[in-house]
Amino acid sequence: MADLKYKRILLKISGEGLCQEGGFGVEATELASTAEQIAAVARTGVQVAVVVGGGNFIRGEKLAASGQIQRATADYMGMLGTVINAIALQDMLESLGQSTRVASALTVSQVCEPFIRRRVIRHLEKGRVVVLAAGTGNPFFTTDTCAALRATELNVDVVMKATKVDGVYDADPKKNPNAKRYERLTYRKAINDNLRIMDLTALSLAMERKIPIIVFNMKVSGNILRAAVGEPIGTLITMD
Repeated sequence: MADLKYKRILLKISGEGLCQEGGFGVEATELASTAEQIAAVARTGVQVAVVVGGGNFIRGEKLAASGQIQRATADYMGMLGTVINAIALQDMLESLGQSTRVASALTVSQVCEPFIRRRVIRHLEKGRVVVLAAGTGNPFFTTDTCAALRATELNVDVVMKATKVDGVYDADPKKNPNAKRYERLTYRKAINDNLRIMDLTALSLAMERKIPIIVFNMKVSGNILRAAVGEPIGTLITMD
């Protein structure tokens, strides 16, 4: 542990990270790839907490935009989607020999334990990966905000946001071939330039607590481990 740059990390993965781009639900190959990368990090001795999204099943804000379902209801539906992803990830991790717990902000006692800060910290100290489900347990808050909140509660060293692109750009690289990728970025610039890395609540909380954020491409095999051990990949967001 003495040689590791980070002793405790919070990994934020989107629900879409568990399926092919444009896909739906959980796909075995993508789930296995993600689990293998997380298990490799845990084997180094780094303590790993994972916040998982639910966009591969449902996005509350998008569903509510139809006007037929209230936003709060749609958000709770999305939280349940994250529980599905969390228990799938737990099962795959444990099939690889990595002890794992799921802690949910919603009470789903048959399949996961409640989020209790001190208990989760104890799991991390024992070398268990903890998958954090159901966001904050409240509607109108994203899983990015959950990641920043849990990072603060669990005293992590870094938030690692795993995405489908290799960092933060000043424009959409899929639409603009001249888009510039940042290697380093400040919270303030990310907020002022509306770079859409995370929602403003999440960025503001990370900035207040001075928690660094690494944005990187999780679809490149081994990148989660590279980021966790401090290799310079993706974009690093800090105070200065």
